[in-house]
Amino acid sequence: MKKLPLIVLFLFSLFTQAQIFEPVKWDFESKNIDEQTYELIFTATIDEHWALYSQHIDGDGPIPTSFSFEENTAVEFIGNVEESDENKVSKKDPLFDNILVTKFYKKATFKQKIKLKNTSTVIKGFLTFMTCDDERCLAPTDVSFEFTFSAEGANASKGDLGKEIEVDEAAVNTLLYGHSESKFQKSEIKCDNEVVSNASAAQEQGKSLWSIFGLGFLGGLLALLTPCVFPMIPLTVSFFTKKGGQESAGASGVSKAILYGFFILAVYLVLSIPFHLLDSINPDILNNISTNVWLNVIFFVIFIFFAFSFFGYYELTLPSSWTNKTTQGENTGGLLGVFFMALTLAIVSFSCTGPILGSLLAGSLTSDGGAWQLTAGMGGFGIALGLPFALFAMFPGWLNSLPKSGGWLNTTKVVLGFLELALAFKFLSVADLVQHWGILKIEPFLIIWIILFAGLALYLFGKIKFPHDSPIKKLSFPRLSFGVLVAAFTIYLISGFRVNKDTNTFQSLTLLSGLSPPVGYSFIYPKECPNNLDCFKDLKSGLEHAQNVNKPIMIDFTGYGCVNCRKMEEHVWPLEKIDSYLRNDYVLISLYVDDKKVLSENEQVHVKRINGGTRKLETYGDKWAHFQTQYFQNNSQPYYVLLSPDGKTILNNPVGYTPNEDEYAQFLQCGLDILKQNK
Repeated sequence: MKKLPLIVLFLFSLFTQAQIFEPVKWDFESKNIDEQTYELIFTATIDEHWALYSQHIDGDGPIPTSFSFEENTAVEFIGNVEESDENKVSKKDPLFDNILVTKFYKKATFKQKIKLKNTSTVIKGFLTFMTCDDERCLAPTDVSFEFTFSAEGANASKGDLGKEIEVDEAAVNTLLYGHSESKFQKSEIKCDNEVVSNASAAQEQGKSLWSIFGLGFLGGLLALLTPCVFPMIPLTVSFFTKKGGQESAGASGVSKAILYGFFILAVYLVLSIPFHLLDSINPDILNNISTNVWLNVIFFVIFIFFAFSFFGYYELTLPSSWTNKTTQGENTGGLLGVFFMALTLAIVSFSCTGPILGSLLAGSLTSDGGAWQLTAGMGGFGIALGLPFALFAMFPGWLNSLPKSGGWLNTTKVVLGFLELALAFKFLSVADLVQHWGILKIEPFLIIWIILFAGLALYLFGKIKFPHDSPIKKLSFPRLSFGVLVAAFTIYLISGFRVNKDTNTFQSLTLLSGLSPPVGYSFIYPKECPNNLDCFKDLKSGLEHAQNVNKPIMIDFTGYGCVNCRKMEEHVWPLEKIDSYLRNDYVLISLYVDDKKVLSENEQVHVKRINGGTRKLETYGDKWAHFQTQYFQNNSQPYYVLLSPDGKTILNNPVGYTPNEDEYAQFLQCGLDILKQNK
């Protein structure tokens, strides 16, 4: 997600809160192939930062683009609609639980080949598409088309679905929404400093290159503290500072040590080059493999394998022939010899650096930057690993301040092993959520992490031993301090089983945000409505209840695949100030614009489009999307509207995504104040 477009969208929304977004424009044309064969061409021009989804999407993700043609005996359809590969990418979609989707940016072209049995005919139909940007998705939209063929030639145009159908708008609105008018009246009373927009820009998704670089640097520092690398520092630095005799121990040795550190960085940067070559073949190949459910399962298995290597049950080593060849290369001398020394270090230290690099690789492949994020991570790792050799060669006196090698190095490896195990279950949790297996819900996930970190605390306190551990005569202060910190974190994890009496769910743990399953994904406390609020998912029943209890209404236009909707529900609504409003002062009606449940036959009626023509409502999602666009001239989610108890008056300006607690509370309080003044 880019910062500049978000800021622009935010500022734009300040002045255009009630609006209909139309980020996709369609053009239609026909191309003559031979006397009877034509190609129907559908071209979508897509606004910047928006994307149009492919025809080929599986699972519970976005609605794929689809084409429907009216039956016509004068036409033979040859094959199915084909889509071009230009501007098409396959990547994980943060708006739909990071599942793999295929979508188009800037432009999309679809083609249907036909054969005419009659030179004069009209081909009619409509296409359905869904579009999203980095923050929101618009409800699925139908666009009709007409292709006219005659002896004089052929032409294509945008049609109007049901344009010949008469619609009794008042009767339809009464049937669907219990409101005969096509709009609500707006309260003339205004609040001071009324919230008029999305209020706060959405938080940037994903990791920047700098954050990946920082993680790589941290990984390199951890690798330095392992028994494969740490003892090499004084040996290697001494070799460079003494090489060539006492007289030449100055600039020449130091410059070679600096080159040695540089070549260590170069070795790890080179490791990322193959992924750039894959990226050049298909820019999204990394995302294609990273978002695969089974790849997350493979990462789970690999990380467990890494963990037991760190525990000391076996060692990960590269073929000995590699080490022999690089060692021979060290005798070459000059720059090439220094390079082979750096390469030898990378190979012989693999048993310690391999699992850390594996974690870095997995983390980079499951983020949005692909090969460049991997390069940034490798760069950070190489700098952290190579910099000490250069610094200690420039300042040899610093070597005296280094702690002596000992059992603490193996302790570092074992600690990393526990962290690898915890991370392994994070990958399994991702696969479980995406595939809806229902195996690793919040309860088993927390139990596993509690066991792992309790085990780590016991290990640090000397109660558990692993194969290469040295006898512990006395616990050092750093080890004891870290053990207490891990024990405290274990208690924090246990607190995740506290039940929030207000929401009747487990207590959400802030530190586990993005790592653990959501608290609503539970065996014991599964929830239909967020935070165990009372909510209605039907407008009429919600309006009836509001009149009975004489409370104002908050209509929540939302979607099952709307990430910002979930952020509001999970991070803003549970806040004490907000929860009190929603639980005590308002009747909550949540309307899902992507609900694919089919309407009853009597509600499958034709309605007028806001831009002209008519359409037929078939699903509840169609019904609520039409309600939002017709009555509020807005088609983005989340979107919150406050109404009077009788459901006829809009109390104040509706708002969209508003993650700031004070601004959202101000919006809710404003509605109550206006209602009080109206009374």
